[in-house]
Amino acid sequence: MSKSAFVAIIGRPSSGKSTLLNTLCGEKVSITSRVPQTTRNKIRGIVNDPRGQLVFLDTPGYHRSERKFNLYLRQLAESTLEESDVVLYVADLSRPPGAEENDVLDLLAATELPRICALNKADLERTFEPQYRELLAGKVPDMSALALSALNGEGTAPLLDALYAAAPEGAPFYEEDYYTDQAPDFRIAEIIREKAIARTQQEVPHALFVEIADMEMHPGRRSHAQADSGADSGTGTDTAGDAGTLWVRAFLNVERESQKGILVGKGGNQIREIRLEAQRELNEIFPYPIHLDLRVKVQPKWRTRDTLLRRLLK
Repeated sequence: MSKSAFVAIIGRPSSGKSTLLNTLCGEKVSITSRVPQTTRNKIRGIVNDPRGQLVFLDTPGYHRSERKFNLYLRQLAESTLEESDVVLYVADLSRPPGAEENDVLDLLAATELPRICALNKADLERTFEPQYRELLAGKVPDMSALALSALNGEGTAPLLDALYAAAPEGAPFYEEDYYTDQAPDFRIAEIIREKAIARTQQEVPHALFVEIADMEMHPGRRSHAQADSGADSGTGTDTAGDAGTLWVRAFLNVERESQKGILVGKGGNQIREIRLEAQRELNEIFPYPIHLDLRVKVQPKWRTRDTLLRRLLK
């Protein structure tokens, strides 16, 4: 009988969890950024091979903070363990072990689930691998640790071997051609947020969330999205848009007027570039053209509003 398992991915912020998920799935499932705590939701990525199916649950970075927003993120990471069969702890070898490592390992020491550690960024010239192995031996001595690089894929094959060995027998949860179960509106919002984060660096990212206001499929031969991205059928006639275009109106929400100004940019140049970059990537992901209408809205102190956080962080 084949194997099937839900695998929780946990680790401190910026340890490479999302990059590892994308590498294992062979597709872009989770957005990535150098900004810590880019992941805010439980992202599912699916790996199928002759041995069975692994459903990875990428979680927000496990971070010490008493701010309401960070508490929600930490609770989301902890609750993911309750619905998992295996735990994959991702450690960042480019940094020495920090306080979050002890918190995560205390959490893992208390669970009876199979646990595997991915020592990420092992391809770097200088790493803190000895310190991590010493910490693991003291905290969770029965947890195997495998050195790898999420960025270039080196060492990920032995990791999959270990995960399949730990997975229980069972039928697959999803059809074989699935690599994620994310709804289109969520994927679109995440790609928009990724492009906005990349263009604003430290000024905006944590104060930003993207809300899809409406989506509507419009019939038509050629979309604005294709024109903006330079798409062309190469035949001299416009046929690529015959199936219709998905029009999406989205709000980029920030906390202050100054952040709104950064996102909009001089003469609207910044928001235009965010829109174009997001459209180009979305048109590679989806089987139909997508046209974005992006607007920026100020929602003061949204990270302290329980109702909104419960809706966004899940």
